[in-house]
Amino acid sequence: MKIKVIGCSGAEFPGHNAPGFLLDDEILFDAGSITNILDEQAQMKIRSIFITHAHLDHIRSIPFLADNIIVGKKKQQITIFSISPVIKTIKKHLFNSSVWPDFTIIPNPANAILNLQGLKVDRGIAINGYLITPHKVNHTVPAVGYLVEDKNGKRFFYTGDTGPCPKTWEKMKHKQIHCLIIDVSFPNSMNELALKTGHLTPELLKKELMRMKSMPERIYITHPKPQYFKSIGCQIERLKINNIRLLHDGDTLTV
Repeated sequence: MKIKVIGCSGAEFPGHNAPGFLLDDEILFDAGSITNILDEQAQMKIRSIFITHAHLDHIRSIPFLADNIIVGKKKQQITIFSISPVIKTIKKHLFNSSVWPDFTIIPNPANAILNLQGLKVDRGIAINGYLITPHKVNHTVPAVGYLVEDKNGKRFFYTGDTGPCPKTWEKMKHKQIHCLIIDVSFPNSMNELALKTGHLTPELLKKELMRMKSMPERIYITHPKPQYFKSIGCQIERLKINNIRLLHDGDTLTV
């Protein structure tokens, strides 16, 4: 599995891109950054987008991608996957013909550019040789992370935005996670705000890792607020955990 980090920032800031993780060029996890980073050829390879939750920084590039497809006269259809509350929010508040044209019926309902498909928590779906399973995480809105497993038993888990979620780790306790991509948005001094907004700090991350039956082989930190990137990095180092580091836009991960 090859994962390209299109964006991994927790805020809109110069030189920092909103979340987007591209698996094997065709499957995208979160869509904060697509059209502002990928060229047209790369954009047109995307076939499936898995959204963790409906906050703007995780969905904002989908409208522009749909627009690029129709303007470029491309015969491309993209399926947007997520749990039902997220799908309903995207349809009601984004593709509603007011905020943006409804690309779920353009160019016509039978051949629309976007197909919105609901998923059930803890129930996997097979795509491109992968089993992709949404697991509930702890955020301020309905949200899931995605466990991705290949035919060789390799697994990565992308949390999206999350605060502490012990039930999630309990459900996955019998699965070895080879690559964990996990939210740490704030430094330790902002623990209270992190908990209130459904995010982690380095201290909270350590508690989450202690809840896991097996430590992930590699741990990558996503969604740090750019203003606190250095302090979060220093606090992550002080955890003295092997194979952990902050992600950067443009990184490529191999699982």
